Amino acid sequence: MANEDQILEELKQIRTLLTPKPAPPAAPPKGMWAEFIDFLSKYKVMGLAVAFIMGLYLGALVKALVDDFIMPIIEYAVPDVSWEEFLIGKFRVGHFVGALITFVIVAFVIFLLVRLVRRWGIE
Repeated sequence: MANEDQILEELKQIRTLLTPKPAPPAAPPKGMWAEFIDFLSKYKVMGLAVAFIMGLYLGALVKALVDDFIMPIIEYAVPDVSWEEFLIGKFRVGHFVGALITFVIVAFVIFLLVRLVRRWGIE
């Protein structure tokens, strides 16, 4: 038993020696400009800005797709009906349905883009 305890103790010491030490905390940047650059890199502000702008224009592109291609097909399927001006009481149900269709198509296009980007291996 004593031999096994010695081996166990040696293994514990080896594990302690092999465990990496935590990195020392980084010194805070000095000066307003260095702090600003640190803020931009730490929170990935540029990537966020690019994603926001791309999302904005992707939304506009898909909305144009819906308004210019999908909705005319719906209007062709339902002739002589101004579906967007359809009211129930004071509620513009037709406009809501149009916005709902636009949302579903935008969500689907974004899903397809994310799926494609994942296949390319981009995170």
